[in-house]
Amino acid sequence: MQEVPMSALPAQARATERLIRAGGPFPYEKDGSVFRNRERLLPARERGHYREYTVPTPGSRDRGARRIVCGGQPPTQPDACYYTADHYASFSRIVFDR
Repeated sequence: MQEVPMSALPAQARATERLIRAGGPFPYEKDGSVFRNRERLLPARERGHYREYTVPTPGSRDRGARRIVCGGQPPTQPDACYYTADHYASFSRIVFDR
């Protein structure tokens, strides 16, 4: 799986990541809901491990296609996070800048 530095992601993704670590508040009702990994593109984990969050798309009238999916407990301290710009068709593992 490809990796992407957090600093290389759009500003909206960086803002979403800050909200994840703060525990919200999230702008969309589905943010923080369980991501079921139906596509099986992320490492296999027990149900409920992954949660999804919207990365707003400028100009989009709906949630758009961009998401961050994180796994681990508590959700504010995820073990790993993944970025998708194409609504779960592909993922890149986010590498957090030090």
